Amino acid sequence: MNSADTTDSRARPWWARLAFVCATAAVVVPVLAAGLFGAVALLIIGTGGVVVAVAALYTFVTRFGILRWIALGVAVLAPIVVVVSFVRANLLWAVLVSGALALVTVGAARIALRGSGVDSAMPEFSVAPPQRPFLIMNPRSGGGKVAKFDLVRKAEELGAQVALLDGPEEIDVTALAQRAVADGADLLGVAGGDGTQALVAAVAVEHDLPFLVISAGTRNHFAMDLGLDRADPTRSLDALRDGVELRVDLGTVNGRPFVNNASFGVYAEIVRSPEYRDDKTATVLALLPDLLNGDSGPKLVARIDDITVAGPQAILVSNNPYGSNDLAGLSRRLRLDRGVLGAVTLSVTSTREAVGLLRRTRLRGLSQGTAIELIVDADAPEIPAGVDGESLLLDTPVRCAIQPAALRVRVPRTRPGVRPAPAAFDWARLWQTAGSGS
Repeated sequence: MNSADTTDSRARPWWARLAFVCATAAVVVPVLAAGLFGAVALLIIGTGGVVVAVAALYTFVTRFGILRWIALGVAVLAPIVVVVSFVRANLLWAVLVSGALALVTVGAARIALRGSGVDSAMPEFSVAPPQRPFLIMNPRSGGGKVAKFDLVRKAEELGAQVALLDGPEEIDVTALAQRAVADGADLLGVAGGDGTQALVAAVAVEHDLPFLVISAGTRNHFAMDLGLDRADPTRSLDALRDGVELRVDLGTVNGRPFVNNASFGVYAEIVRSPEYRDDKTATVLALLPDLLNGDSGPKLVARIDDITVAGPQAILVSNNPYGSNDLAGLSRRLRLDRGVLGAVTLSVTSTREAVGLLRRTRLRGLSQGTAIELIVDADAPEIPAGVDGESLLLDTPVRCAIQPAALRVRVPRTRPGVRPAPAAFDWARLWQTAGSGS
């Protein structure tokens, strides 16, 4: 253990003690300001406001006509009524102070428990630089990052051959990568969206070649989970001269590869609509009620290993699971080499179930876990799917699977996004940490 680790270890008990002090203060402040009964009233009013707002929003997205707009008005007014109630009772300051103390509690606890979570560092393997790297770049991806960061010139200076997807006609990316392999390429890489990344990654897997991710897409979810610098894609090119190799999994849906996720149900149906591109908001508001109420779209059935979920409104299948607090696949995956799919199904058929999601307990309509294989069936021969951000129509039943350690990803030795996984908030472990080092 080096001196920095030793210092950090000695400081953790103090961070844990700070967390307990702030947690206690967060409870005491409203009690002192309003009395015990007043503090309970604050809690009831605040919780009630959240419940009413969520119930109103659910009504807004599942109903048509005047009821929809009345519900929207209630959703807007509910938090305003709560704030006004606190102001009239001269207790808004107590709520704000208590909230700030709660935030400090969480921050201090995370520092105190740092290092006790699941190890998020994937094994790295030393490798020699490639001799004939072949890179495919989409100049339109990410709002023109290829030109903005002069990626073509910089890649060619490092010995790479670059092919641009800049023609008016649609280019078969898979065929382009296959020809590069036939011509002797010993590394394949992509500067573009996650969908293009997945297609070229499949070719790299087929020929057991290393694969380079250049973070020039719009969202760069795959690059983020690899720890790459999403603000400066030129740093991804460092892997061509000083890189290491990661062995990561690759997801497949009906044999088509995906690096991030595949979604089915409400989201896939909306994106599939021809009107979505021209007016996203109006399309969502027009389609959501029928989709959520089951009046349109195919009826889905998800078979997750040996578990069957009937009638989910949304299904998210990911290449390795997202964090436990991320149901929509918008955050990070801690690892990409666990050899499992992440599986989330959601079915909310009533206002009560919508409010119940606030508790994040295991509800009838919500499941989150992992699987080796996931089958999506439906009462239709084809269903829409969103695969790495691309809208597709897939034959049913749709089979989602995982290829463990299939992809050899070449990344820079130094990556800014590599950080330890946050530990689960555990009061018992926090108490033990606070009592140590005394």
